[in-house]
Amino acid sequence: MFTPTGVRLERYMDLLAVRQKLTASNIANADTPGYKTKDIDFRDEFESVIEAPGLASKNDGNNVNVDREARALAENALRFSIASNLLQTQIRGIRSAIQEGGKG
Repeated sequence: MFTPTGVRLERYMDLLAVRQKLTASNIANADTPGYKTKDIDFRDEFESVIEAPGLASKNDGNNVNVDREARALAENALRFSIASNLLQTQIRGIRSAIQEGGKG
């Protein structure tokens, strides 16, 4: 029932939810030897989970930077909020069209 934009927003929000889980996992593994930071590559068709490139590794091979992950959580929450607001606008438009159509 959503417009193509609404469908893309819904998919984007799903991916943001996956990214939130990955970031939480990164933080949980900040002290796990050899653990590599995971993220989503939004440029690659919005669905690839990758090892985050260019991060310095500690002596134990772990490359989680908790400051980076905290920033990613905040950024992700903001993106989700914006997408949610856009999707709510779409839903209100659809609801309004249905209500107006019922009056005719």
